[in-house]
Amino acid sequence: MVNLMVIPSETETVLLSNGVVAYPTSTLPGLATLPTTEGLDNLFALKQRQADQPVSLGVASLEQASLLVEVPDFAHRLLKHFERGSLTLILDAHQLLDPRLGGKRVAVRVFAHPVAIALAQTVGPVTATSANIAGTAPLSDANSAGRELGLSSHAILPGDCPGGKGSTLLSLEKFEASPLGYSVSIMREGVVPYTDVTAWMSKNH
Repeated sequence: MVNLMVIPSETETVLLSNGVVAYPTSTLPGLATLPTTEGLDNLFALKQRQADQPVSLGVASLEQASLLVEVPDFAHRLLKHFERGSLTLILDAHQLLDPRLGGKRVAVRVFAHPVAIALAQTVGPVTATSANIAGTAPLSDANSAGRELGLSSHAILPGDCPGGKGSTLLSLEKFEASPLGYSVSIMREGVVPYTDVTAWMSKNH
């Protein structure tokens, strides 16, 4: 994948120092940090989020996700069939990760917004959680969301977000009795309807 967008070096430095950055996505503004203990400490403190509420990871591609989680072959075909960024997959981690990422089972979303894609291409997988204090309504542009959270200009990648429904959350678990070798469970219906997922599954087993 080629992306011509360039992430400012100051913003890259914030992330590589385990800081938190606000960025635009194809739905609502997100908060990125590296999936490290210190980065997650900073993120959860900023959001005032409970540690038992894991956040998902955003990636530029499933190939990048495969560095952290086991990606079944059919997942590539599944994501290609639906609009980019419309599905989030819960997958098995190669090794136990921080519980705030889900531990052994991690939710992964392939970014659709060009800024978010460039961000993940630059620093690797980052957190993909809404840019707001837990329990409050998120704003519709990354600049306003970041400033409301007290982030510096270097920790904000500006951009408007269209809003709308979130991604549909699917859990993919190894299941030998299935023709695909995996069971697929819909954990949360979002922009992709339940019926569309089941229709794809019935045609691609």
